[in-house]
Amino acid sequence: MQEYVIVTGMILQALPMGEYDRRVVVLTKERGKLSAFARGARKQNSRLVARTNPFCFGTFKLYEGRNSYTLIDGEISNYFDGFREDFEGAMYGMYFMDVADFCTRENNDEQAMLMLLYQSLRALLLPSIPNELVRYIFEIKTLVVNGEFPGVPTDRVLKQDTRYAIEFVETAGLDKLFTFVVSEEVLEELSVCAASYRKKWAGRNFKSLEILENCLSSL
Repeated sequence: MQEYVIVTGMILQALPMGEYDRRVVVLTKERGKLSAFARGARKQNSRLVARTNPFCFGTFKLYEGRNSYTLIDGEISNYFDGFREDFEGAMYGMYFMDVADFCTRENNDEQAMLMLLYQSLRALLLPSIPNELVRYIFEIKTLVVNGEFPGVPTDRVLKQDTRYAIEFVETAGLDKLFTFVVSEEVLEELSVCAASYRKKWAGRNFKSLEILENCLSSL
C-alpha cells in the first residue's frame, strides 16, 4: 500500500498541467518547499479545485513518489478570501509569495519563512497598517530569516525613527512585526533601504513586483 505524508503549508503557485491537472508549489513547515501534481484539480467537481489555489493555507495529504509528490487532499484553514475584494492587497500578496518561492528550498527548515509569509499576508488585510509598510517589513525580515541581513545601512544618513524601525524589524518576533506605523518621511526612507537590500540580495527582478508597481503607478 502506498504511503502518504501530511504537511502544513501554503500554496505558492498553481500551474495548469494537461487538460485537468495542476502542478502546485507548496511551502511547508515539515519539508520546506516542494512541488506536487494534483490530478483532476481543474475538474469542476473535484475536491481539489478550491484546495489548490494560491494563498490556501492548511494541511495537505501527499503521496511521495520516487521523483515527485502527488497531492490528494487538503484541509484549508485560511483561504485569504479578503484578497478577492482587495486587488491591491492581492498584488502585494503575489509578490510576497514569489519572494518566498525564490528564497526557499526543498528539505530545508522553512518554518520561519512560512510564518513570516502567513503573518505578512494577514497584515495586508488590516486597515490599520499601509500595504507599503507591510512590504518593506516583509522584505527586510526575509533577509533576517535567511541569515543575510547586512544591518542598518551606513552609506546614507537616516532619520532616527527609520533606524529604529529597521532595528525593530530585525529583532522582533514574527508575531510582533506588524504592530507599528511610521511617518511618510520614514516610509520613504524605508523604501530606499528595502530596494537596496533587495538589489544586493536577490540580484534579479520579480515580475510580480513589476506588475504591482505598474498597477500602483496607474492609480
